[in-house]
Amino acid sequence: MRFTFGRSRRRLLALLGSAALALGGAVALPGTAHAANLLTNPGFESGGLSPWTCTGNLGSVVASPVHGGAQALQGAVTSSDNAQCGQTVAVQPNTAYTLSGWVRGSYVYLGVNGGASTWTSSPSAYTRLSVSFTTGAAQTSATIYVHGWYAQGTYHADDISLDGPGGPGGGDTRAPTAPGGLTSTGKTSTSVSLKWNAASDDVGVTAYDVYSAGSRVLSVSGTSATVGGLSPGTAYTFTVKARDAAGNTSPASGSVTVTTDTGGGGGTGFRQAAPYLYEGWGDPPDPGTVMSATGVKWFTMAFVLDSGGCTPAWDGSRALTGGVDQTAISRIRSAGGDVVPSFGGWQGSKLGANCSSASALAGAIQKVVDAYGLKAVDFDIENTDEFENEAVQTRILTALKTVRAANPGLRTIVTFGTSTTGPTYYGNRLIEQAQSLGANIDVFTIMPFDFGGGPDMYGNTVNAAEGLKNKLKSAFGWDDATAYAHIGISGMNGLSDQQETTTPAIWTQIRDWSNAHHIARLAFWAVNRDRPCAGGGVVSNCSGIDQSTWQFTSITAGFTG
Repeated sequence: MRFTFGRSRRRLLALLGSAALALGGAVALPGTAHAANLLTNPGFESGGLSPWTCTGNLGSVVASPVHGGAQALQGAVTSSDNAQCGQTVAVQPNTAYTLSGWVRGSYVYLGVNGGASTWTSSPSAYTRLSVSFTTGAAQTSATIYVHGWYAQGTYHADDISLDGPGGPGGGDTRAPTAPGGLTSTGKTSTSVSLKWNAASDDVGVTAYDVYSAGSRVLSVSGTSATVGGLSPGTAYTFTVKARDAAGNTSPASGSVTVTTDTGGGGGTGFRQAAPYLYEGWGDPPDPGTVMSATGVKWFTMAFVLDSGGCTPAWDGSRALTGGVDQTAISRIRSAGGDVVPSFGGWQGSKLGANCSSASALAGAIQKVVDAYGLKAVDFDIENTDEFENEAVQTRILTALKTVRAANPGLRTIVTFGTSTTGPTYYGNRLIEQAQSLGANIDVFTIMPFDFGGGPDMYGNTVNAAEGLKNKLKSAFGWDDATAYAHIGISGMNGLSDQQETTTPAIWTQIRDWSNAHHIARLAFWAVNRDRPCAGGGVVSNCSGIDQSTWQFTSITAGFTG
């Protein structure tokens, strides 16, 4: 059962305070003879980011809105990443420079690492920012940046210029060493994830360039990357080169060849309309009756917990087989449907937190898979014991990777809370860990309720889903279609614990949006509550609003993905 989530939020006061400190450090500079713009690809007219690199892979080049030319930079800010994009150039010591650019968005910053910065808030039109700085006595490179602010929405930047004399000749000419240990950490039908060991340089490595078939396909600042936009069932060979601030490039790393998964359409091919059904709570209805009345085929069965010693049981107390849960599952399957058991939830003794290792947890999950010959499993990761415990997050993802590999065709789903703009810090971390571990999670499902989101539950749900889509794109290098195909939405019908109201009309809007964007999964909490009780409050066996019986389930049955 799910109740109110505690969500950490960054404060606007901190934002304004940081901005004031940055502006306070600005230096009024004397005039200087300006050279041509020192930046490469200043208006992003190449159609790619290089040599710009962006944190979290959250930067992209877009055709609208632009300030000049045909392209501009877009930074997909999240609640935990300000989507900072930067470029390092050679400069002369003790010399005056002027940095300027056109930006659009809420709280957009322009500055130089270790020096001055400036910012503005201009969400509906491009505004010019300009800041001056003087290099240090021995400084020969400068990294300029542009970024938005946490959870303040996407920003755009264009026509960025750094005016001043170029770096001195005869400077840094030593190239970095070649990166080592290049390997693949995961793949889909349209993407390959890579990691490698850091290169060394006498001054410092500023970027890594990923090559395939002799062409640079991606530039990043860290030692991992996901190359997207690939063709299914195709072999690709990759190498990586390191680059320093002076533009010196290392020899290529050793190569790795990866064949993408087969299948097309940009996604997993997995679609599931599966509202939650809980046999231990809320006057559980006969699933056969619900199926006959609504046409729904799948149910998410809640909840598999720990009965002690890392032993799975329904609600932590009912045996896996031989009880009401198995009876319900048999009834569903005899009517032509199927189930996906959900592990975890908000309360109780959870396997993720109590199994001593990822292998032990995988063994517990495997017992449930074997008991029912499952096609899919859902891990509902909530509360401080699992969702906000980084070691447990990693344990769960590693266990799911193990179980998925041991059961070809098994689909894995993770379900977690969200803010109104997308994943929170722990949600972002969960996604990043899934990418880093190569967990190959099929569906990332958000629960867009109990987030204090106000009255617009349709708008907030869509915004949260779009934020999730952007995070999946940046983490895995997916295109829009592939990211949507890995998204799930699990709402709460009627009144939520925080008195947010989702009516049948709103849920229909959410379903229609989900169909139009071809997401993977639609669920809600819960079929037990899919009965009318206008004014009944938040209770276990009705929705608290006026509706017809099984109305939300009927709407959900119309989800086709």
